[in-house]
Amino acid sequence: MKKIIMTGGGTAGHVTPNIALMPALRNEGYEISYIGSYEGIEKRLIEEQGVSYYGISSGKLRRYFDPKNFSDPFKVLKGYSQSVKLLKKLKPDVVFSKGGFVSVPVVLAARHCKVPAIIHESDLTPGLANKLAIPGAVKVCCNFPETLNYLPKEKAVLTGSPIRQELLKGNANHAFSLCRFSDRTKPVIMIVGGSTGSRAINTAIRGLLPELVKSYNIIHLCGKGNLDETLHSVSGYAQFEYANQELSDMFALSDLVISRAGANAICELLALRKPNILIPLSAEASRGDQILNANSFRSQGFSYVLEESELTNTALLEAIEHVFRKKEDYVNAMENSSSRNSIDTIVGLILEVSK
Repeated sequence: MKKIIMTGGGTAGHVTPNIALMPALRNEGYEISYIGSYEGIEKRLIEEQGVSYYGISSGKLRRYFDPKNFSDPFKVLKGYSQSVKLLKKLKPDVVFSKGGFVSVPVVLAARHCKVPAIIHESDLTPGLANKLAIPGAVKVCCNFPETLNYLPKEKAVLTGSPIRQELLKGNANHAFSLCRFSDRTKPVIMIVGGSTGSRAINTAIRGLLPELVKSYNIIHLCGKGNLDETLHSVSGYAQFEYANQELSDMFALSDLVISRAGANAICELLALRKPNILIPLSAEASRGDQILNANSFRSQGFSYVLEESELTNTALLEAIEHVFRKKEDYVNAMENSSSRNSIDTIVGLILEVSK
């Protein structure tokens, strides 16, 4: 049996694409093991998949001053030593990394052990962890055409992001019942602000709510702790802190999605062919990757982009009306995307370098 070690952690975005690949890898006969941090979010998510999990020491490499900058390099070195021992014990044919700082020592250990490693970069420009790991990789997968300019030409492959296949199998009727909408003729708008929600998006949606529910049903995933009890009785408005298994059903019911512009989130919208409005996290609150991601999707005709600094009731309503008018144009652009078969493409690369 062929063996693969997968790695990646720190956020769910560094784990869920790995999980999306697992069924296809099992079908190809791979025994899957996972290396992550001792108690990161990846530990619970991976163990739920029935995959053997190995924790290693991990530290964060920061671009800013922090007292931990003096101790974390030693954690990384320890993680590297642990990774070398694990690779020698598990004897994988290939390593696949989704990024995050825990993945750096694993990829570098793979190079030391002469095990081919493939990296996946979600954002338009590589983050620091992947920049450090790229020299140890034989291939680097990416989501955006523009990213190819930032990667070694002989290693770069445009693949798109692996999407959980259950997201493509939602039942709209289940979501309609869950949301308790009374009017089935209204189009449905879903708002996704991330697991913690977005104060700016939540405020804008609720400020515009009296106008929106005249024409649309609204599914609002507002983030943990952000429910507004005064709005529970508003007809045509269903608010939830988050969605798990119900998410695929909600997507199936939705005609338009308003979302942040995290790489995995927007690649899900692309895979689902959902017309969308992206409101990227501002540069002041991030390294600017969401803005780059959103602008790439806009240039490819996949998305309407509304900067957070321009987010007003009027601007949001105009954006919604515009996307509904041009709905077919957005769907056609996504249908013609070259990044549609990301799982097949990535598994093909894994098979190629495992030989």
